[in-house]
Amino acid sequence: MIYRNFIAPSRDFTQLTNALIRHPRLDSHATRLLTWQLSLPAHARETLSDTAKRARIGATSFITAKRQLKAEGYVHERRVQLAGGLWATQQLVSSTPLRPEEAAKVFARMPAHTGIERVCPQVAPSACPPAVGRPTSPSTDRHPEKTPEGKTSNPPPEAEAEAEADPEPDPAPSPEPDPASEPQPEPDPQLAEARALVGALPLLSPALRHIPPGMRDELTLLASRWLAAGHTSAGGHEHIRRGLPGAGTPVHRPGGLVRYLLRDVPPLAPPPAPHGPPRLSARLEGAVECSGRHVQPMLFRPVADEVLCPDCAAPGPVPPQGS
Repeated sequence: MIYRNFIAPSRDFTQLTNALIRHPRLDSHATRLLTWQLSLPAHARETLSDTAKRARIGATSFITAKRQLKAEGYVHERRVQLAGGLWATQQLVSSTPLRPEEAAKVFARMPAHTGIERVCPQVAPSACPPAVGRPTSPSTDRHPEKTPEGKTSNPPPEAEAEAEADPEPDPAPSPEPDPASEPQPEPDPQLAEARALVGALPLLSPALRHIPPGMRDELTLLASRWLAAGHTSAGGHEHIRRGLPGAGTPVHRPGGLVRYLLRDVPPLAPPPAPHGPPRLSARLEGAVECSGRHVQPMLFRPVADEVLCPDCAAPGPVPPQGS
């Protein structure tokens, strides 16, 4: 059982229909974007993208919300050309759905210049003083005062006199370097491996198939830190796979989840200590193999630094084989 307590506001409110709030084909982001726009004053010229930033709506959610509002007739757009050849986009937000012809009539009552388009500061004239002197027109109908560059079929007399006085031709200009022949910087293999690590994330889980393309560069830098610390791509994928929620749990921001998992780089685990030679049993501790002539290895416990067992070291006949 649920109870509701509603107090009608006396000021600073917006009248909305229940059909808009309960629209079955508008998600929460689309409804919030539309109600936010309708709550602005009439003279406000805030665009839909600026409203999405203020409402903390992500880029992907904003694109989906705007597409839904345009499909249902709550948002219409048109392109108009301003003075000077500049183009601007006008947006119309309505509290009720409008057909394209109805929106065109509303647009026709609006001025072409809405004041929302931004003007770059470079368009304004500079504050530097004008050039000194009076403007001069270019010379026409005669040769220039200096010798023209390149070949000419009818050079002026001054140029012929200078050519006779100085018969040596000018040195040929050095050829311009070809950009294609210049050595190109070698690609960073670590950065390429990090980019491949991020590109393979959608293959790990269906929850990672909708990572925004704008986050791939940031995730690539985080993955390169893992590779620089000595981790492998397989180790990074395994770390991300362990951090994913269980089956059936939706992931609303997969890019933010991967960024959180790759933000801290854990230290590498120390390599396992090498195993030494197998130890002998307590009964054979201190025994060495005899260097004498035996068919099978003969172990004995030396007193000092002997290399022969007592039987081989004792004077006398050679012990029989197999002893």
